[in-house]
Amino acid sequence: MSLVTTRPGTGAARPYAFPAIRRVTAHGGTVIAAHMPGQILASALLLLDAGAARETDGREGTATVLAKSLEEGTRKRDSAAYALALESLGAELSPGVDWDTFRVGVSAPGPLLADAVRLAAEAARTPKLDPADVLRVRDDEVTALRMDWAQPGPRADATLRADLFGADGRFSRPLHGDPASVAAVTVEDVLAFHEAWLRRPGVLLVAGDLDALDLAALAEAAFEDTSGEPLGQEGPLGVALPARRRTILVDRPDSVQSTLRLGHRAPERATPDYVPMMLAATVLGGAFTSRLNHLIREVKGYTYGIRGSYAMTRRWGRFEVAAGVQTAVTAPAIRDTLGEIARTQAEGITEEELEVARSWRAGQLSVEMQTPGAIAGALSTLVVHGLPDDYYETLRREYLEATVEQVSKASAEHLHVDALTLVVEGDGAVIREELAEFGEVVDSAI
Repeated sequence: MSLVTTRPGTGAARPYAFPAIRRVTAHGGTVIAAHMPGQILASALLLLDAGAARETDGREGTATVLAKSLEEGTRKRDSAAYALALESLGAELSPGVDWDTFRVGVSAPGPLLADAVRLAAEAARTPKLDPADVLRVRDDEVTALRMDWAQPGPRADATLRADLFGADGRFSRPLHGDPASVAAVTVEDVLAFHEAWLRRPGVLLVAGDLDALDLAALAEAAFEDTSGEPLGQEGPLGVALPARRRTILVDRPDSVQSTLRLGHRAPERATPDYVPMMLAATVLGGAFTSRLNHLIREVKGYTYGIRGSYAMTRRWGRFEVAAGVQTAVTAPAIRDTLGEIARTQAEGITEEELEVARSWRAGQLSVEMQTPGAIAGALSTLVVHGLPDDYYETLRREYLEATVEQVSKASAEHLHVDALTLVVEGDGAVIREELAEFGEVVDSAI
């Protein structure tokens, strides 16, 4: 056995081409399809403008309960009959919710995709929504959330979100709600949400061998008996930053670790600076070789891992650093983390660091987009954020061609170390006094 003392370098980027895209408008909706010649399996994704942002105040989690109720049967078939219908096609249904959309995905062998889409539409447009089933699904979700919220992390996440987006209504609360808001969801809330948002045609995204697929037939399967016009899109929320850094303590008595969530607001997904921002975040905290992971994990030994990243939706973005550190080193870990963010903001990055980040980001993009399901998901990004059909080929090229000057400029403009909200979940009796180093300590209301 021999030790390698020099990290292997990156190889040359291999060619990659995103599948050709075709569009069909029929039966009141639009099909956007990516051609993957020779693929036996095909995927379709019904994309509806019914994301969590559409939920009513105090009923956060309604869309999630609805999504998890779709496989409980339809007006035509009970849950067992519906499951058998899917199984007979070799199909798999995947409902889900994010901030911007409600999604009903289905995968099946290409020749059977139209029938699978018909089943997906049946679940989305005419779910049974039996009150007993909805209440059981809701109660299961509440139980899962209570178990999750008993662990470190969710309260810190919710506290940071509330501070960053406190003036922006629904965006200030967790994506899938919290135990209290989901427990408040009624059958009537779920029925009303479905009637208001899921009867509209939406967009059907398809990935597979299009030579074996009839896009007009897929449109009919997806959009039959739907009504309603597309909804107007609201603009970005903007990047509101506080005048100074804030520190919030989430008290967790006797905790042996402190959970850190440091963040500030950032631009939305469609920002022209997306590529240099992602590369800057990769250098700072987005990969195992990042500055933060090297210092906080490898050099100081404060944590098993620390990450810094941007998350972006149609209307907003945020920068966040997340880690769990030993209670005894809470303040030093925060101090060193702030130092690395400040250094990256002030000094930018190096060519050596950027070379690794370029290769990692471009390579990850190519590796992730190999399956029909992944391609359908990529198409949804184009639709939700209004991006052009050649976006992914351009994106990969921009990753590989980004310069130190561009990425360093993005670091300077989009990292704001003095505007961070520092949320620390840990044993307040032990860490409160030392947190005063970073400013006045406020207790979380969550």
